[in-house]
Amino acid sequence: MDIKRIPLINREISWLYFNDRVLQEASDPTVPLIDRIRFLAIFSSNLDEFYRVRVATLSRLSNLNEKAKEILGYNPKKILNQIKNIVVRQERKFNNLYENIIVKQLAEEKIFILNDKQLNVTRGAFVKGYFRERLLATLVPIMLDDNLPLPELRDRAIYFFVKLTKNKKSRYALIEIPDNLSRFVVLPDTNNLKFIILLDDIIRYSLEDIFFIFDHDTIEAYSLQLTRDAELDLDREVSEKFIDALSKSLQKRRRGKPMRLLYDTEMPMDMVGYLVNKMGLHSESLIPGNRYHNFKNFISFPNVGRPELEYASYPPLPVEGLSFGKSLMGMIANKDYLVSTPYQSFDYIIHFLREAAIDPKVKEISIALYRVADNSRVIHALINAAKNGKKVNCLVELRARFDEQNNINYSSRLEEEGVNVLYGLGGYKVHSKICLVSRTEKGKLVHYACLSTGNFNEKTARIYADHTLFTASKRLTNDLVEVFKALKQNAIPKGLKHLVVSPVDSRPAIYKLIDTEIKNAKAGKPAYMILKMNSLADEQIIAKLYQASNAGVKIKMIVRGMCCLIPGVKGYSENIDVISIVDKYLEHSRVHIYCNGGNELLYLTSADFMTRNIDNRVEVGFPIYNEELKKEIRDIINLQLEDNTKAREINSHNTNKYHKTNSEIPHRAQIEIYNYLKNKN
Repeated sequence: MDIKRIPLINREISWLYFNDRVLQEASDPTVPLIDRIRFLAIFSSNLDEFYRVRVATLSRLSNLNEKAKEILGYNPKKILNQIKNIVVRQERKFNNLYENIIVKQLAEEKIFILNDKQLNVTRGAFVKGYFRERLLATLVPIMLDDNLPLPELRDRAIYFFVKLTKNKKSRYALIEIPDNLSRFVVLPDTNNLKFIILLDDIIRYSLEDIFFIFDHDTIEAYSLQLTRDAELDLDREVSEKFIDALSKSLQKRRRGKPMRLLYDTEMPMDMVGYLVNKMGLHSESLIPGNRYHNFKNFISFPNVGRPELEYASYPPLPVEGLSFGKSLMGMIANKDYLVSTPYQSFDYIIHFLREAAIDPKVKEISIALYRVADNSRVIHALINAAKNGKKVNCLVELRARFDEQNNINYSSRLEEEGVNVLYGLGGYKVHSKICLVSRTEKGKLVHYACLSTGNFNEKTARIYADHTLFTASKRLTNDLVEVFKALKQNAIPKGLKHLVVSPVDSRPAIYKLIDTEIKNAKAGKPAYMILKMNSLADEQIIAKLYQASNAGVKIKMIVRGMCCLIPGVKGYSENIDVISIVDKYLEHSRVHIYCNGGNELLYLTSADFMTRNIDNRVEVGFPIYNEELKKEIRDIINLQLEDNTKAREINSHNTNKYHKTNSEIPHRAQIEIYNYLKNKN
């Protein structure tokens, strides 16, 4: 199959349609009001990262003109224009949703977000007091000079662009809004009415206190936010040839090229023009926004109203057969266990590491970390293990996008405490989620493994839906010993029998599994695949899936994010159905199920079907051999395939239409998965 001619949707455009599904959740009146605000915040945060990395890469490539078109297969300038058009439409939808729906529904709940024009005398006095006590000393305006360049604006910081006018003459200033204070200030109640004001409006209300030394007739301030090119992380989806050429222009991320200027649509055009000229911005970089930027802060919007304004929190469920009061390794020695977070407690992983840290028979702990929580209990357990005389090997991926500084800090601390810190492989990110504990039993070394689809991060484990396997199976642990042995030697793991490890094994293993289904379909045998992942963009794998579809293999997919494959295209993908689930928890697990002639094979993995995961990262996929656990994962996948409440269909029209099933009864997978696991105990 000619890859250049297969039907594909551009990955950037596909990602934008994913973010539109997030916006759908914010629009859904059945979602609790405070959580709708949080989905708006997620949408905004997603878009920031998209501009910093994906649009930044495209912008750099667009400068290569015809050569970029030749290698990429599309015109990056054309895609940038499409992105601008889609984002402007989405921003309009976002602004309308927040200003005309969310704010009004908050008012119906007797919760009012006040701006600087809506304060009465009493609340005005409270705001002035707060400003003078907490804010005034932190605000130092930058007065702008027409003859000097505009000062460097910090990436994603919020600024007020201020105009002071006297006798039709204007002078301009910038004020950076502090990011070390809560964005929201709760004002005193009145008659059971709740009032909240943003830090932005407290500053607007107090502008005269800031600029009192300047003689002026009028003063006005409009917010803006600049998103810069995050050039430290060049995207390896683009050919290595391009990466080598582009990497020569790397700058510090905070000084990267301006990618997007989000500005208040109320800002007068003379002020917009001033910024454009001073910053040398192109038209596609200008995104009109609303009064408030950095909306990601709204993820912490306070619920000052009824508890029902938020999703109910469900207590983490126990895992049948596992007990915090007994040795986990003692139980794992007898059988495999599966932990499905956030439905079940991440504390099992912490308990496993704590036990390893204090068990006199444990000699060595090896772990790979990609992203960890602030004040990480995982890190604490590893440090305590080292203090207890264990040999602790910790591979920390310093290039985890936007977590680099956090990981550098933890690496230094681990080294200071005696942990043997490894820093991954040159040219390859280590994205695996693996841990191996080696214990002396009856004079022999016995290994216990923890393999996961998600990070060893107790914070994200509360909202990311992942699967973690505990096993002492020699088939898996012996392979994992070899994986860590290779990583310690700064080498790529090879020659494994059971684990599927990128960048060597994954592509041939995936092709072999798909080829088996193709062979069986052609022989008239049952043939199907069920594949769940975050993203699908690798063109060679997409071509292979199209080949399988044409052979009669039935393929069902659950892809949360970008999906470059187009289902239902005649001659290519008539046997492929794709849904995307966006709900309270972020669907993060990667699950592969292959019919295999009726003897189903089931794999969990840390890798998506992205070129970077298959060819440019160290990823670990692992088979599930325990029949009970296979059934449990299969049951969970079946519940997700039946979702007709939060699942959307992926199709050529990119309409994000809600998925319809044969059932007239509403099915919401995340609720049903919780109840399913609850009933197992």
